[in-house]
Amino acid sequence: MIRAVIVDVDDTLCLTEAASFELENEVLVELGRPPMSREIHLATWGEVLLDAMPHRSPGVDLDRFAELFPVWHQRYLADGRLDVIPPENLHTLDRLIENGYAVLLLTSRAEAEVQHLLEPDHVLAGRVTGAYHQGNTRFRKPDPRVFDELLAETGLQPRECVYVGDSPGDAVAAGGAGLRFIACLQSGVRRLDEFDPRYVTAAVDTFPEILGKILAGDVENPVAAPSQP
Repeated sequence: MIRAVIVDVDDTLCLTEAASFELENEVLVELGRPPMSREIHLATWGEVLLDAMPHRSPGVDLDRFAELFPVWHQRYLADGRLDVIPPENLHTLDRLIENGYAVLLLTSRAEAEVQHLLEPDHVLAGRVTGAYHQGNTRFRKPDPRVFDELLAETGLQPRECVYVGDSPGDAVAAGGAGLRFIACLQSGVRRLDEFDPRYVTAAVDTFPEILGKILAGDVENPVAAPSQP
C-alpha cells in the first residue's frame, strides 16, 4: 500500500539542532549578547526561528538578528557544519527508490532555509521528487493540513504515505492527516514516551532503520483513529 516516503529534514534526514545551537549563538555574540543555554534551545526547538529567539535571548533585536543570520547560515553551509546528510542516510534513500518508493521532503523551514537542498548539484538531486516547506504550504505542523498541497499535487492518498519525523508535532500532523508515521529518535532531542502512541506506527533509533520497517511491511497497518474527547 505504501507508495511514498515523506521525510522531515531537521534531526531526521540530518542532525541539525546541535549545529543550529552553535550557529545562533554566533549571531548573538556578534550582536553583543550572551549566548543562550542549550536547555532553552532544546525547549524551543521546532518553533519558527524568529518566534523562538525572544525566548532564547529575551530583548534581542529581531530585525538585526534576521539580517545577520543568513550570513552565518551561509558560512556554516560553506564550511560543511550544517545540513550534512550522512552517507548511510543517502544510501537509505537510494534503497527506497530502488524498491519503487517515491521520496519527498516536508519541513517547517522557510523557503530560504531549504533552497540550497534543492539545488541541481546537491546530493539530494535525483533522489527527492518534491519538497514542501513554508513557501509552498499554507499550514505548519502540527496542523494535519500541512500535507494538503503535497497530496493534491502528487495525487497520493494518505494511506499510501508514511512520514518519518523526530517530533511529537510531526506525529500529530501525520496521524491527523491519515498518514503512517515513523518516529526517528536518533538526535536524542525527543523520547518515544513524548509521542502520542495513537499516531506512531513504528519507531527507530537511527534513520537507516526505516528501510527495514518499510520493506518488512511494518507500516502497512492503517493508522488508528484517535478517540474523541
